[in-house]
Amino acid sequence: MTWELILRIFLAAFLGGAIGLERESRAKEAGFRTHFLVALGSALFMIVSAYGFSDAMNMPEQRWDVSRVAAQVVSGIGFIGAGTIIFRKSDNVLSGLTTAAGIWVTAAIGLACGGGMYAISIAATFLVLAGLEAFNFIQHWMDLHPGKNNKEDFS
Repeated sequence: MTWELILRIFLAAFLGGAIGLERESRAKEAGFRTHFLVALGSALFMIVSAYGFSDAMNMPEQRWDVSRVAAQVVSGIGFIGAGTIIFRKSDNVLSGLTTAAGIWVTAAIGLACGGGMYAISIAATFLVLAGLEAFNFIQHWMDLHPGKNNKEDFS
């Protein structure tokens, strides 16, 4: 059992790190270390929640809900993500929203790894990376073809 739990945190750290490397390659606020730690921490919280209190869970007078810790991870990550979102009133620009969403989904991937859901964790990581790359491709394409995204250009 111990080796499987170790596998869970290693996989979570690896998947979170993969997302972090993509973000770091784009020079975004949260990179490899942040995503690595968020996924690792989320997986560890899930493991501790599910298995850390096994002695106390067998007591008939106690009621335990392992999902409570996972719910608190979501709340905590929401707090961290909110710190990455910045609104610059002078430019009327909102930035950091994708970074916050990336941290949020990385925490979810970590929780899934901690719960032993390897396939869904890997699939979610693939979708995150594909989505980030697809957006970057579309944005680059629009920059190269400025007339294509201008609604007023009918020439």
